[in-house]
Amino acid sequence: MDTRIFAKFALMLLCVFSTIAGAAQGYPDKPVRLVFPWPSGSAIDGVLRLMAQKMSASWGQQVLVDSRPGAAGNIGAEIVARAAPDGYTVLYATPGVSTYPSLYRKPVYDPVRDFAPVSLVVITSFILVVHPSVPAGSVKELVALAKAKPGNLNYASSGVGAGIHLAAELFKRMADVNIVHVPYKGHVPALIDTISGQMDMMFSNAPAALPHIQAGKLRALAVTTSKRWPPLPAVPTMGEAYPPGFEITYWGGLAVPAGTPQAVIDKLHGEVVRVMKLPDVHQHIVRQGFVPVGNTPQEFAAYIQAEVARWAEVIRAGGIRVD
Repeated sequence: MDTRIFAKFALMLLCVFSTIAGAAQGYPDKPVRLVFPWPSGSAIDGVLRLMAQKMSASWGQQVLVDSRPGAAGNIGAEIVARAAPDGYTVLYATPGVSTYPSLYRKPVYDPVRDFAPVSLVVITSFILVVHPSVPAGSVKELVALAKAKPGNLNYASSGVGAGIHLAAELFKRMADVNIVHVPYKGHVPALIDTISGQMDMMFSNAPAALPHIQAGKLRALAVTTSKRWPPLPAVPTMGEAYPPGFEITYWGGLAVPAGTPQAVIDKLHGEVVRVMKLPDVHQHIVRQGFVPVGNTPQEFAAYIQAEVARWAEVIRAGGIRVD
């Protein structure tokens, strides 16, 4: 290679790496937008806002939680997928991201191709709850009631294709029952109508349902994780209750648009993990019924890929489609 060409190439590489390093070193130099693709007011919304406050104080730049509900979390996800890959638009990703490509014939984003994972933030269980007026004190009794009156019971979800919708559809298929789906624009309104008795049941994320279970406004029948949930140790797992082999974990984590410089991702990841380890943040997360995680971007990427593959099989087997 001509020495002059080589020198120009080396100088070009140096400029590129210097620009990337400079971007990471100066990041963030303006407000960061954290897109929460669900309505405000949930337990995890509170967790994210506390984390955002801590990050804002540390960085000297506002981290703003922007609630963008709708389409089972996909409106917010699409906003981030199309955003500039600079670390200033961050998605709080939930299980709906991993089910999305299998539910739609023409998906507008790809959860693996279009996002760069930052960190898994929390995991917890879904929990099958019924309104106290429903004459079922166990999952087996609920199944018997549904079989005796096909199509008479209904269940709420946070939207077509959302994790709690698919949990209920999987339950219906495994238990061979006919229960009517009523989708809402978010978890909170679905939960409110279940508490009021307008809906018979739902698969809620466990932390959101916990205070209402404790107050006697909802009856807990089973949790969806393989082990019992510590805040409600007397409530069986779905595997213990019925049907066997039913296991689902609720998860949530942060991701940025694909193409975001790795140095920016690393800086964002380091700050997220640091904040999660702060005693007051850690305690708040646990009190809300979540298990804090804080893994690496590579580990979170592998987790999302495994979830995409797992739900693709379930959705295909169940013939579930949104459009």
